[in-house]
Amino acid sequence: MSKRKSSNSRFTPDKRSRLSQHEHEEEEEDEETGYFSSGNGTNSSQSVTGEVGIIESISLKNFMCHSLLGPFAFGPNVNFVVGNNGSGKSAVLTALIVALGGKALTTNRGSSLKGFVKEGESSADVSITLRNWGRDAYKPEVFGESIIVDLRISSEGLRTYKLRSKTGHLVSSKKEELISILDHFNIQVDNPVSILTQEMSKHFLHSKGEGDKYKFFMKATQLDQMKEDYSYIMKTKTMTQNTVEKHRDTLQELKRKYHEKEERYKNLASLDEMQQKLDELKNQMAWALVAEVEQEVKPMRERIAAEEKSTVKYDQKVEEWEGKVQEANRIFQQLQDQLEGVTERMQQLQPQCAELKGRAQERNRDLKAAEAGLHRKKTNLRDLEKDKDQLNKRIQELKRSISQANSADTQARVERMNHIQAELEDLSFQDATLAQQIDQFKQACASAKERLGRMSREKLDLLHAMDSKRRDLAAMEKSRNNQICRFGEQMPALLKAIDEADRRGQFKRKPVGPLGFCIRLQDPELGLAVESCLKTLMLAFCCDNHADERELQKIMSRCFQHGRRPLIIVSTFTNTLYNVGSRAVNHPEYPTVLQALDIENPVVANCLIDMRGIETILLIKNSKDARRVMQSGHPPRNCREAFTREGDQVYNNRYYSCEQIRAQYLSKDVEEEIRLLQSALHSQKTHLDRFEQDMQQITEDERQNQTHLRRAYEDQKKAQERCRKLQAELTELQNVEEPQSEDLKPLEEELEELSSRISVCQVEFEAARKQTLTHKRECEEAEQLYRQQREAVNSIAEEAEPIKEQLSSSDQDVAKSKHHKRHYEDKRKTHVGMIETLKRNLNVKEQELQASIAKASEICPERLDVRRTAKSLDSEISRLRHKINTQQDQQGHRDTIVRQYHEAKENFNNIARQVKGLEAFVNQLSKIMNSRHVVYTEMRMYLSVRCKYYFDSMLSQRGYVGKMTFDHKNETLFISVQPGVGGKAALGDMRSLSGGERSFSTVCFVLSLWAIAEAPFRALDEFDVYMDMVNRRISMDMMLKIAASQRHRQFVFLTPQSMSSLPVNKLIRILRLNDPDRSQSSQRNPE
Repeated sequence: MSKRKSSNSRFTPDKRSRLSQHEHEEEEEDEETGYFSSGNGTNSSQSVTGEVGIIESISLKNFMCHSLLGPFAFGPNVNFVVGNNGSGKSAVLTALIVALGGKALTTNRGSSLKGFVKEGESSADVSITLRNWGRDAYKPEVFGESIIVDLRISSEGLRTYKLRSKTGHLVSSKKEELISILDHFNIQVDNPVSILTQEMSKHFLHSKGEGDKYKFFMKATQLDQMKEDYSYIMKTKTMTQNTVEKHRDTLQELKRKYHEKEERYKNLASLDEMQQKLDELKNQMAWALVAEVEQEVKPMRERIAAEEKSTVKYDQKVEEWEGKVQEANRIFQQLQDQLEGVTERMQQLQPQCAELKGRAQERNRDLKAAEAGLHRKKTNLRDLEKDKDQLNKRIQELKRSISQANSADTQARVERMNHIQAELEDLSFQDATLAQQIDQFKQACASAKERLGRMSREKLDLLHAMDSKRRDLAAMEKSRNNQICRFGEQMPALLKAIDEADRRGQFKRKPVGPLGFCIRLQDPELGLAVESCLKTLMLAFCCDNHADERELQKIMSRCFQHGRRPLIIVSTFTNTLYNVGSRAVNHPEYPTVLQALDIENPVVANCLIDMRGIETILLIKNSKDARRVMQSGHPPRNCREAFTREGDQVYNNRYYSCEQIRAQYLSKDVEEEIRLLQSALHSQKTHLDRFEQDMQQITEDERQNQTHLRRAYEDQKKAQERCRKLQAELTELQNVEEPQSEDLKPLEEELEELSSRISVCQVEFEAARKQTLTHKRECEEAEQLYRQQREAVNSIAEEAEPIKEQLSSSDQDVAKSKHHKRHYEDKRKTHVGMIETLKRNLNVKEQELQASIAKASEICPERLDVRRTAKSLDSEISRLRHKINTQQDQQGHRDTIVRQYHEAKENFNNIARQVKGLEAFVNQLSKIMNSRHVVYTEMRMYLSVRCKYYFDSMLSQRGYVGKMTFDHKNETLFISVQPGVGGKAALGDMRSLSGGERSFSTVCFVLSLWAIAEAPFRALDEFDVYMDMVNRRISMDMMLKIAASQRHRQFVFLTPQSMSSLPVNKLIRILRLNDPDRSQSSQRNPE
């Protein structure tokens, strides 16, 4: 359908007549008695039927496959068109759509109108009669109480309309008149709420998209038409704005023409006035030139006075930096003295350390000698015990021979004493052995704990070194594609953030860095030397001013949340390299750091000169040559220090070795560096594995020694207890007297001698063991003293490292302070020279001023107060001269000039008024549209809420539970329905329902849209498709209830069911169509 004008009436309460209070009471009474009473309440019902827009009758001729259908007389409220498939129900609905201006595609019955003409016929005719009663009637004085719409469709697809009055008089043949009628009655044949075809119903039943349901809702409530109207209005607003812009351009041109005409109009004044004005301008011009020169002289005097005052500031700066230079030199000398003191302390400790080392070695030799003696004593004791065992055997043999003569008790006592004696000797030896083992296990456990502690610290250092190697390896691997990764894993992100901040204009001048990335080596072998020289400056950044420094600090705080941040140096950027010829080192063989580097950016070179003095540092590859050059007593002029290829730092009186092995940032061969790092990492990992194995072995040994120590304590305790018991028993047995054989006495004496020798040997063995323990303790004490002395030396060496760093930093501070002092001295010199130049220029300008005053006095003796510039006066003089000359050469006609001036003025004023009016219209339209859009949003929300309410109410009549979710932002409508009992039902998508349940849910959705949409009639084709009898009955009851509550509207239902169960009522009309007959046309059979 073509675009119609939008209005708010379609969304406001119905403009047609509403029910009175009495009619409401009747309606409520009807609802209580089953929606429609079975009586003949014709009079009461007539007063509440619709007045305009409802269908009174319709007839079809040669339409689709029917020769003649109708005329059908429709009732004012509920109409059922029933009949079997093919009887013409859908043809009636299609004819209704086409006759009221709908497109062929809207009917879903064809793509072209010519398809609706019966085959073999030249045209098809449709006639529809619409009611036109009451105060809302459309042109009642022309059409009367009914409007007849006649449509003819030719076989070529052409459509012609004839709009007739109730009497049949032809009123109009224009489709625009039909559109006006439809708009007036609010009839929308393409709105699925007004007419829901069978195809549209099936499409909605099988629709799987929430977007389609939302479009259905928008179209049903006419919100989409309002949205399109708003879009059209906004396009119109844009076009109007474009028109205003075009009128503005035209207005400028008209204004220019108007001023030209106005100027010509004013030029009609006398030439004498212009000549007089020209003379006045010349006098003003003379004194204006004098005023301009005076204006030039005044700021020159003020600037000279200000610059002379500034000279004091430069003097103060020079004095300030002179003091800082002296302070920096004092700190440097103090640090140098501290370093020399530390070195002297190390030298003092070296002899004592060597002495302690020798003493520890001597104690170790004594310990080994004592252990050897202990071993000899132990062997001698073992031999004596063997001899004693053999002698005991001989004595036992003699005693056995004697025992034959002695009593059995004596023999047993002797055997027992011998056994006890032997066991006591074994226990004595066992106790001595256990005591020695206990000492050994104690020493082994203590040694293991000490080794484990030392190895744990070494393991931690090794892990830190491996982590550092891994980070270096990762940075080196990344540097294959991006060399900046060598300078740290955070550096690429930092540079990216700096670039982003510079694009946003956060820096006055973009910082430069890291400085190591901005330099290139001429000789790759000097990479380690340059890195040792620059140290932290390799990662430093340079800023032009302190504001940029603060901004860079903020960025670094985000990129470097942990660890040290790169150094930031603030120094004014210059585009030229410092002239360092007077203070640089010039050596015929060895280059300075400045000479060994290729530095494109002068800011980087100047920064390194300020901070490190690279023009005064030599690079000498060989360490012997470096010592020869620097420490021979006459170092090169201006040379402060030198660096070797290995990174060693050489002064004229000292030498510092470099701990770094290779260059990290300036290495050229990336793959070689990666290979070396991988090899070093692998070696460290292998070392770590061996280290862990050793620690595990030591731990296991310590655990075993602890076990052995506990066991030795237990065995010693048991042996001592057993020894006491046996000694008591032996004493008791010895107190018994018995006769001894004379042959046993020599053997027993020999046994006693052996026992005494064994006792002496045991005493000697015990003394040797104690002496060994003493030597071992003394050896450990000597080693402990040596370790402490060595740790003290290492501690002093560690104290020297921060002093070296501070000394290097102090050296840089001295150079920096000297640089700033020279800088301010140069600036003071330049400033004084500038003041002299300004004074010379002032003298020249004052002479020029005197000449200008003399010349102006000749032209105009009295000085004039001129406020205009000489340039503007000269321009006006030239213009006025040209004007006078032109007007003198050619004077136009006065009447023509006056007429053109008034015409230009009138055109300019008219266009200006139009532009102002259009601008006011656009502003007012913007306000109205903003207000309308708010109303549109609220109305959409209210309609959504009402639709949800009616949908829930109608589903509840069947015991269903449903939910409608509107997403206006994404334009989707999600409907979930679940058959069940109240809140016990589980919601699900409509696609999971059966055909009947889905049809019932669709009817509920359509009825909820009926409740919120305005239309004079509603048509529904085969609403009960796929429904079972229960759903069909409930749906019918709901539709009849809706119809009973809205008697001012007309309802047309098309169904193949017989509808015999409907109550008999004047408001319900059933039109039965005959079964299809292919040979004859169908006829109506109304009831």
